[in-house]
Amino acid sequence: MMKDVVREQAQEQTQAGLVTVRRAVTDLLRQFGMTTMFGNPGSTELGLFLDFPEDFHYVLGLQESVAVGMADGYAQATRNAAFVNLHSAVGVGHAMGAIFTAHKNRTPLVITAGQQSRAILPFDPFLFSSQATELPKPYVKWSIEPARAEDVPLAIARAYYMAMQPPCGPVLVSVPADDWGRLCEPVQARRVSRSIRPDAAMLDRIGRRLDAAQRPALVLGAAVDRDEAWDEVVALAERHRAAVWTAPMSGRNGFPEDHPLFAGFLPAARERIVGLLSGHDFILALGAAAFAYHIEGEGPHIPPGSELAQIVDDPNTLAWAPAGTAALGSVRAAVRDLLQRPEPPRRDDPPRRAPAPRAEPTPLMSVAYVLQTLAETRAPDSIIVEEAPSARPVMQRYLPILQSETFYTMCSGGLGFGLPAAVGVALGKPERKIIGLIGDGSSLYSIQGLWSAAQLKLPITFLILKNRSYAALREFAPVYGFTPADPLHGVDLPDIDFVSVARGMGCGAARVSDPGALAGALREALDVSAPFLLEIDVA
Repeated sequence: MMKDVVREQAQEQTQAGLVTVRRAVTDLLRQFGMTTMFGNPGSTELGLFLDFPEDFHYVLGLQESVAVGMADGYAQATRNAAFVNLHSAVGVGHAMGAIFTAHKNRTPLVITAGQQSRAILPFDPFLFSSQATELPKPYVKWSIEPARAEDVPLAIARAYYMAMQPPCGPVLVSVPADDWGRLCEPVQARRVSRSIRPDAAMLDRIGRRLDAAQRPALVLGAAVDRDEAWDEVVALAERHRAAVWTAPMSGRNGFPEDHPLFAGFLPAARERIVGLLSGHDFILALGAAAFAYHIEGEGPHIPPGSELAQIVDDPNTLAWAPAGTAALGSVRAAVRDLLQRPEPPRRDDPPRRAPAPRAEPTPLMSVAYVLQTLAETRAPDSIIVEEAPSARPVMQRYLPILQSETFYTMCSGGLGFGLPAAVGVALGKPERKIIGLIGDGSSLYSIQGLWSAAQLKLPITFLILKNRSYAALREFAPVYGFTPADPLHGVDLPDIDFVSVARGMGCGAARVSDPGALAGALREALDVSAPFLLEIDVA
């Protein structure tokens, strides 16, 4: 009865030009093209879903980090902010690892978090967030709990514009439970520019130095593919006959890895970067930090006698860069301007990257053999969503990425992104085959995403590289003084049956350990039009 009265009052007020906060927000989201919501709701969020619009789609994750991971993949695939709904303080807390990854990925997310009703906030009620705007910091660009219910739609509009402005990233709006039914004025979406053109004088300086270089190199970061600059960067490299490297810890690829100018991947270690870039007199980093390190190092940041320039859309990245000229702005706009310059002097091609040696089958398959077979089996335009840290150096040799927007991983180093992100990418690109290439240890941070994939009937093939350990830690241990004889605690993962887990969540599944059966098993798994998990035993 009370609900009917509220609806009648809302209808009367709507005729007077006012609508409920709920209606204003969903109308605004529709204008933004954000009719898919991701979440794991609690009691304080239920008010959003009363009279839920028929053209909206709610994607349920069985844990908040899974919901954010799916939204991250979806936002990257659609190039638009994704809407996420989390439960008060505990839900945001559960999701913080995924929010951190979205922050590092530069993924635009509009996150709403529930809050208890305003009338009982003075009494520290159950399930309220005492410092809702502070909880997600510093990994959101902006956070707010509006002072009035009537301000919620405007806050969400501002959140969208901020999330989409370079550098993109997550934002958070805390919404008290009783705000959704209050009345407010509708909000119309505005057109807000998202392109930053680099300073012309600085870009001319970089262009002149690039033209004069004898042995230039390009270092590409994730922003190249995020900014749809793949084709322009290929043209720039070919014009200057520049060697092309992928920056350390890059979550996207920006160049075809079978191209004669592709030189390889830079590691996150200072001395090794300097060694690999030695011989280049000018280094231009595009959409990349110069440089991301994982371990401490010594000496110069670039080879002696070389010069560094950087074009990126994040002023903070430019501020901490240890050396070089820097320009702030869109990679695509900058490269297009550089391509308008007169033709540079003709240069010889840099040395070609040596091909990887052929991986041969062994009784317990190597990761190289598995990824080599996958490269020979998959369609070139299929999309790899990867989270297998110990396998990544091998992947970079045996599983080349050949097209734009066909590779996603996390820029953060935190685990739990890959499996739910594959679900989000599949939702955002329904016409494409999605391959989730996941380590067994990584998968367990967000294994609940299999259920979401099964419920949505998405064409994802999950490949679990099962080495029964956190293998990346074994490889990293010598950096901290471990010898092969020293025990390493907490890295073994025995006795996990991923086939049973997948079937229990509604996915088809199989296991392969025989190298002679691998190619056939991959073909069958990739041909399935529903979610399917293939557990692959590797050394």
